[in-house]
Amino acid sequence: MIGRLRGLLVSKQAPWVMLEVGGVGYELEVPMSTYYDLPATGETLTLITHYAVREDAVALYGFATEAERRLFRDVQKVSGIGAKIALAVLSGSNVDEFSRMLQTGDVAALTKIPGIGKKTAERMIVELRDRSAVLATPSQLGSKALPADALTEASIALQQLGYKPVEVSRMVKDAKQTDSAEDIIRAALKSALRS
Repeated sequence: MIGRLRGLLVSKQAPWVMLEVGGVGYELEVPMSTYYDLPATGETLTLITHYAVREDAVALYGFATEAERRLFRDVQKVSGIGAKIALAVLSGSNVDEFSRMLQTGDVAALTKIPGIGKKTAERMIVELRDRSAVLATPSQLGSKALPADALTEASIALQQLGYKPVEVSRMVKDAKQTDSAEDIIRAALKSALRS
């Protein structure tokens, strides 16, 4: 299996890139989230890869980060979703945005991604919500990974501690708009200890 490639970026024409490694040209399909961050042709590039063998084809996909590859793989675990829609997810949003959509159950935002209808969006939320909390962590994505509000930040943190989304919802239900994420987490953990 090919897990990573480092070489010379020979050409790029969305969604394809050609990477020359040791005299061999690898053609990879990349999501737009990776494509936008590519260097100029002729420069060195490292891509995290996913190698897929199907009945009718062999495909190699490239990603800028491990978080993108993990999302690509996790999305395909949802029944009825393949590589094409998984790439569309990463082309229509970044890992952090997608994680937020799942955590908040934002069906409307998910259906704006090409190839995802209402039923598919609902299925994705149900099947991926538990995994989405670990998809976008600040250590992997830098400061851009911080959630939009304190309640979302606290909910993600509690899920990373091992609580299920249903438990988290129950734990943070009394949170006020003015509470900080730290206050919400503290109160939620106290209520969990009392239960």
